[in-house]
Amino acid sequence: MTRTADETAAAILHGIGESARRPDATLKVTGEFAYASDLWLEGMVWGATLRSPHPSAWIRSIDVGPALRIPGVRAVLTHEDVPGEKYFGLEHKDQPVLAIDEVRYLGEPVALVAADHPETARRAAAAIEVVYEPRPAVTDPRESQRFVRYQPVRRGDTFEAEVVVRGEYEVGMQDQAFLGPEAGLAVPAEDGGVDLYIATQWLHVDRDQLAPCLGLPPEKVRLTLAGVGGAFGAREDLSMQIHACLLALRLNRPVKISYGREESFFGHVHRHPARMRYEHGATRDGRLVYVKADILLDGGAYCSSSRAVVGNAASLGVGPYEVPNVHIDATGVYTNNPPCGAMRGFGAVQACYAYESQMDRLAEACGLSPVEIRVRNAVSQGSRLATGQVIDSPAPLADMLKRLASMPLPPERTDTDLRSLPGGVSQTTHGESVRRGVGYGVGIKNICFSEGFDDYSTARVRAELVGGEPHVTVHTAAAEVGQGLVTVQAQIARTELGIPNVTVATADTSVGSAGSSSASRQSYVTGGAVRAACQAVRERFKGLPAKEALERFGPIEETREYRHRPTYPMDPVTGQGDSHTQLALCVHRAVVDVDVELGLVKVVELAAVQDVGRILNPQALEGQIHGGSAQGLGLALMEEIQVRDGRVLNPSFTDYLIPTILDMPPMKLEILEYPDPAAPYGLRGAGEPPTLSSTPAIAAAVRAATGRRLTRVPVRPEDIALSE
Repeated sequence: MTRTADETAAAILHGIGESARRPDATLKVTGEFAYASDLWLEGMVWGATLRSPHPSAWIRSIDVGPALRIPGVRAVLTHEDVPGEKYFGLEHKDQPVLAIDEVRYLGEPVALVAADHPETARRAAAAIEVVYEPRPAVTDPRESQRFVRYQPVRRGDTFEAEVVVRGEYEVGMQDQAFLGPEAGLAVPAEDGGVDLYIATQWLHVDRDQLAPCLGLPPEKVRLTLAGVGGAFGAREDLSMQIHACLLALRLNRPVKISYGREESFFGHVHRHPARMRYEHGATRDGRLVYVKADILLDGGAYCSSSRAVVGNAASLGVGPYEVPNVHIDATGVYTNNPPCGAMRGFGAVQACYAYESQMDRLAEACGLSPVEIRVRNAVSQGSRLATGQVIDSPAPLADMLKRLASMPLPPERTDTDLRSLPGGVSQTTHGESVRRGVGYGVGIKNICFSEGFDDYSTARVRAELVGGEPHVTVHTAAAEVGQGLVTVQAQIARTELGIPNVTVATADTSVGSAGSSSASRQSYVTGGAVRAACQAVRERFKGLPAKEALERFGPIEETREYRHRPTYPMDPVTGQGDSHTQLALCVHRAVVDVDVELGLVKVVELAAVQDVGRILNPQALEGQIHGGSAQGLGLALMEEIQVRDGRVLNPSFTDYLIPTILDMPPMKLEILEYPDPAAPYGLRGAGEPPTLSSTPAIAAAVRAATGRRLTRVPVRPEDIALSE
């Protein structure tokens, strides 16, 4: 590859386009990185939470006396001890800080304890005597009469076709399964406020929910990002933040709360389970005429981000295909199941599994290959989504599919190594009933927040001489949750200012909001803010070399906000509107071996093609695509929170299964760069799209191997095993 002069300079600086090394890499590999669960301060005490054992019940009385009598217990709090507002919420304030007169899901926080030792705190929480009056729980979303949001999409008036395929699909409740459970440390301050060190995805929205409940002005609630062990959407909502601060302010001493794995399953939101009915109509040669869809999402006990999830499912409900006539009804409802909210690709993941399953059925009905049916209907630049929004940047879907189909398939299995077989590591088979299948999946995901949300980020950049050499400090409130944002911010500063020495300050609320580390938005929005602030600093160099300018003018500091172009709410009746700022595409091919007698699956290979607009960090980007594909594999074959009558049956990594190194196959990747002219550097958010397309590709491959319809994910062994 021939580099331009600017690209060569960026490479020397470890700037944009290079696989710059992560500053936290060595510490994480060696186990020295400080996560939120490692926080410690002299004189701190430990907090614990008492949670409801019922999915739905009235609270008749709470007696905290038995807990207070345990030596080492410092405080016990109930809803009566909340000094400010008693409700909070990410989009709607419907969730009590502590249950007041009822509980709406199993695991809802009821009371708090602070004690000198974590085990004492847990024992004291268990000693609190609560009298519940259980009541019938609504756990089937089809029976719920309480709606979070209903969003129709209407376009066209022709709903008859030569070829019609129908299907009903279901997606189970997936957990984000991050490796670092919720933890934080609250420290009371001399000004009567509180400092919270917390693993989160959105510092400022945490603060804005915390302050009213604590009865404090926002400026007296200061948050600093602690080490985050993964997030994937589960840290967008509050978990223990208010609880730790309440205890710290009551005791006037530091309080740490750190969940165990089981409590973590109850302490954060999950992916919305979905039930979906689809009908696709097409011409005999496979051209789509219409799509009808009914999408029902179980939001659980509280709103969280369900409104946005419903909007995504509705607006992206037909996928990246040219469809002139659309009739979609997307609904989110409240139940007494665990609350559901953001998870990688939210809303779009559920719909993608259904519409891609339908595209395979349509291909079969029309006598076409899975690739050809998708190519014939693929969107391109200038196409309209179901909402009427025009795709005004490159969307090379047909080319991506052709590139994917041309990739060589893995060779047929010829060795006798049992480890290459489904279940072979456990010696459950010798390959007698193993069949191979190939499947394809396509996904389209919105990037950044949508529907008119004021989606911006703030960056402060300071250039100064340190030890006689130029040095840059970048300060934002953007949460590094493992995706490599800290690395990218430094790369942008090096590229824009030509200064190799860059420090990215710890994210906190002393700088303006950077929004959430979700929706694949941080490289776009915070990257745009860092770039703008760097350009403002560079302008003040007056054309001089950095060192000379800083010697003459002294330290130079600039703060800039960056906003993407505006979006608009979907019409509540027709669903029409330019609701998204950017869209991203990924296509997957999966090759699987299936033991049709035992119902076991081994994914032999995943291949993917993704357009990212512009590559900022090649190695980090590949990691994002691999990671998203792994979560899609988990949803396809193994990951599901088992909920029965509102009760979680498998809140542990013993029973909630996630892919391991033995489950992940080799991957072939082709990454395309079709720049988006409206985005910084032309980049396109890349973290979520692989999660969409990998799931239906794997399910399709299992269908191809077994001949089973497989209308639900995760696919279970009993769904596969062929009866005699």
